[in-house]
Amino acid sequence: MTDRSGKQRWVLGATALAVALAYGYWHLRPIQPAVAKPETAAARGVRVETALVKREDVPQYLEGLGTVQAFNTATMTARVEGRLQSVSFVEGQMVKQGQLLAQIDPRPFQAALDQAVATEAKDKAQLDNAKRDLSRYEMLVPQHLLSQQTLDAQHGLVEQLTAQVQADHAAADSARTQLEYTRITAPFDGRTGMRQIDPGNNVHTSDTTGVVVLTQTQPIAVIFTLPEEQLLKVNAALAAGKVQVAALSREDKMPLDVGTLMLVDNQIDQTTGTIRLKATFANTQAKLWPGQFVSVRVLLSQRHDALTVPAAAIARGPSGPYTYVVKPDMTVEVRPIQLSDENDERAVIGGGLVEGERVVTSNQYRLEAGVKVRIS
Repeated sequence: MTDRSGKQRWVLGATALAVALAYGYWHLRPIQPAVAKPETAAARGVRVETALVKREDVPQYLEGLGTVQAFNTATMTARVEGRLQSVSFVEGQMVKQGQLLAQIDPRPFQAALDQAVATEAKDKAQLDNAKRDLSRYEMLVPQHLLSQQTLDAQHGLVEQLTAQVQADHAAADSARTQLEYTRITAPFDGRTGMRQIDPGNNVHTSDTTGVVVLTQTQPIAVIFTLPEEQLLKVNAALAAGKVQVAALSREDKMPLDVGTLMLVDNQIDQTTGTIRLKATFANTQAKLWPGQFVSVRVLLSQRHDALTVPAAAIARGPSGPYTYVVKPDMTVEVRPIQLSDENDERAVIGGGLVEGERVVTSNQYRLEAGVKVRIS
């Protein structure tokens, strides 16, 4: 009995000690601050970029693709035959109109000219002598000291020699022209290409490659096409005055030069349904090069005080274009809109938005009506 009572007292004591220790730990431990639950992404809102709906002047463009074309191109061929004596240009050099490009040996042509001039001088001297004789004969005939037949013969000789002198003069002019042709000169300001023949070679009038090809690149032209449906708009713009045309790089649409629309072709290509147009550019910075492909932007007119948003704000769905409008409580509303015009940068709004409203321009794929947003 005694052993059982002692064992029960030991169990009760151990239990009381455990309860006391647990009570002390719970009430005497340091109080930990409450940790807030992390805020969810939905509560913070989707991060977006926005822009205000505003009024501004918006240019109305037509865009097409074109090819740069030299304003003038000339293959500098020989017009007389002979040995190419010298070449006076550097390949790729800009040259002026009238500048010497190449010289053909002029000596045979100079000799021919000297001979023609001498022949003309000889025949002219004979003509002058015949005219003096004619004057004497005309004085003797009234005195019956010379027959009429002799006088008529002298008239014929004077006329014959006059014609001969005219022929000699023409031959001298021809020889002078042939001598000038030994100098190959630039017919316009332009840039030389690669030399096709070296000095010392003989050149012929039948040569098709010529000495060099000269291209005029300042100014320069761009030939481009537009859909035939745009013809009336282009003609109306031309009737109102000069039409500005911008040439842009094909890849990143960087401006290369600004010029003027020169003409609209006189017929539509029925196979493609397009019309060809030609614009000219000063090309002072030489950013346009013959054969280069470019994008072309034709400025038809300016739309004044138009309601606009960035083109990035426009989305399209089954029911048409729409945009996300940021409301005062920082949630978004899906707003159907009407578009009057649009280009790569701006969209002209015909209805559905009010000036001063804020629209979303990024991360639209993460939005739907009522979603909260944060503006970057």
